[in-house]
Amino acid sequence: MRSVLVTGANGFVGKALCDLLVDNEMLVKAAIRKSDGVHDGRIDYISVGEINGDTEWQEALVGVDCVVHLAARVHVMNETASNPLDEFRRINTYGTEKLARDATKAGVKRLIYLSTIKVNGEATADHPFTEQVDHPPVDPYGLSKWEAENIVKKVSAETGMEVVIIRPPLVYGPGVKGNFLTLLKLVSKGLPLPLGAVSNKRSLVSLDNLVDLIRECIVNPQAAGETFLVSDGHDLSTAELIRSIAHAMEKSPRLIPVPLLVLNTAATMLRKKAVASRLLGSLQVDSTKAQQLLGWQPPQSVVLGIERVTHWYRSRS
Repeated sequence: MRSVLVTGANGFVGKALCDLLVDNEMLVKAAIRKSDGVHDGRIDYISVGEINGDTEWQEALVGVDCVVHLAARVHVMNETASNPLDEFRRINTYGTEKLARDATKAGVKRLIYLSTIKVNGEATADHPFTEQVDHPPVDPYGLSKWEAENIVKKVSAETGMEVVIIRPPLVYGPGVKGNFLTLLKLVSKGLPLPLGAVSNKRSLVSLDNLVDLIRECIVNPQAAGETFLVSDGHDLSTAELIRSIAHAMEKSPRLIPVPLLVLNTAATMLRKKAVASRLLGSLQVDSTKAQQLLGWQPPQSVVLGIERVTHWYRSRS
């Protein structure tokens, strides 16, 4: 029976992954900052404190075959740090290096690192992103994750520990936060949205599909040493996404076809260019490598994924 250590185990992805691994009869250790008040007889929760270059992992790694490293300082919309890159590196880069080196000392066979599509870039034009990265990312969050990718590859080359890297785009599902949650709220309220003329294409991945790929990368020998992009396999425009959410909520989408030039001009005036880029621009990923090399297929369609997240949202009301 495999023993798996999951970092960031009480997060959005971590909770779902731990449940899936337990259902697949794996022994799960869940690394979180503080284990006080966390109880689940199926999972061994371990408090590791702050994750950085000084974190002590020895106790958590005892008897572990595979580590899934999810914990990270994620992209911050309203950044307050005086030097954001230093803050991202402290956790995402140096914290990952410490975990990887401690894992090799503990005899861990495989480390799976959850990176981000921001390593590839912020947008696509003519072609979807593939696993190849043409140049380092500019975004501080993406750069810290790209540096961490290179570090775990280096540790693997030096020690023989197998490394697998996964770069997801936007992840949605029960418990989602951020822009996707905001979109759910807007559609639920029936507010008119000026996005009817948007014909971009964006790749998404449901929470269920992402954790299933992680599970596959734990057990599949072909995953060793590889990097994978992941998506639901069906890209949507922002307008199509809104229509799908509205349909799942049994509501009529209220989309107004405002020209993109007007939307971009308004976003610039309101200092919301980053938000506009995500709503109006394209970001597509090619996830065929995982399908061809691992024989993996997303178990959940985008339609079912959206139905599941909207059901969760409506159950909270």
